[in-house]
Amino acid sequence: MPRAEVGTPKFLANKMKSKGLQRLRWYCQVCEKQCRDENGFKCHAQSEAHLRQMLVVGENAGRHIADFSSQFQHDFVQLLSRRYNTKRVRINQVYQEFIQDKNHLHMNATRWVTLTEFAKHLGRSGIARVDETEKGWFIAWIDSSPKALAKQEASMKKDRATRDDEQRERTLIAEQIERAKLEKEGSDEGSASPPAGEGLKREEGAEKIVLSFSAKPATTSDTTVTAVPTGLKLTVVKPGANPLKANPLKRPNVFKSAAPAKSERSEGGGENDRKRPAPMSAAERLIMEEQERKRRRMDRESVA
Repeated sequence: MPRAEVGTPKFLANKMKSKGLQRLRWYCQVCEKQCRDENGFKCHAQSEAHLRQMLVVGENAGRHIADFSSQFQHDFVQLLSRRYNTKRVRINQVYQEFIQDKNHLHMNATRWVTLTEFAKHLGRSGIARVDETEKGWFIAWIDSSPKALAKQEASMKKDRATRDDEQRERTLIAEQIERAKLEKEGSDEGSASPPAGEGLKREEGAEKIVLSFSAKPATTSDTTVTAVPTGLKLTVVKPGANPLKANPLKRPNVFKSAAPAKSERSEGGGENDRKRPAPMSAAERLIMEEQERKRRRMDRESVA
């Protein structure tokens, strides 16, 4: 039966019937003809044109299948890169958009029987990143163009420089913290007081401090009192008295002689108490010793 001429009602009716996608199993890729049912596909397979075309393909079937496969992969990857770029997406969603074109190259003419095998092939070839989940196979295109590689390399250099700057800043901050700790420890050691258990230690070459609690001896005239080394006390002869009338065996009254001495000692002790400075506390004594050490250190440094 001859085909309907273009523009005739029969031609328009056939176009309306074949509108939209048809069954993939009733499509002949060699003749690029879509049949509407199984009977139509059977009649087409027995036609002279189809048999002649199959003889041409049968001479080198491997080359034709490889050409169809490369063409299918090129069109699919082109749609994936332009439509989704490097975004991760379900491969079935991309395939549904790919087959919306009625004139697309069908998968039954390629060496891949299923879409899963084609996805695995893309993953092995390094064209896309493929992973399997509970929702199905997902795919993401890998941009390997020179422009993209240069951009990626520049981004990596920028990130590396940023990390180097951050590492340098962290190292500098750590050094500053360590230096501050050392300075603080040095200042604490210089200003710390000696431990209570050790007590006060006298440095070598320091001046000796002598504390005396005895009263100063009372000053007497040479003419009135004469010291006897043997420890015996003699009676003091008053001026103007007759020494012959004095009894040498008479003992002197110790109570009368002790009273003036006691009064003299009390007077001398009062003067010493008035002259003695007030006792210093432990904190004041430590401050004075610290000032004395600083003064001696400054003297040694000035001499050196």
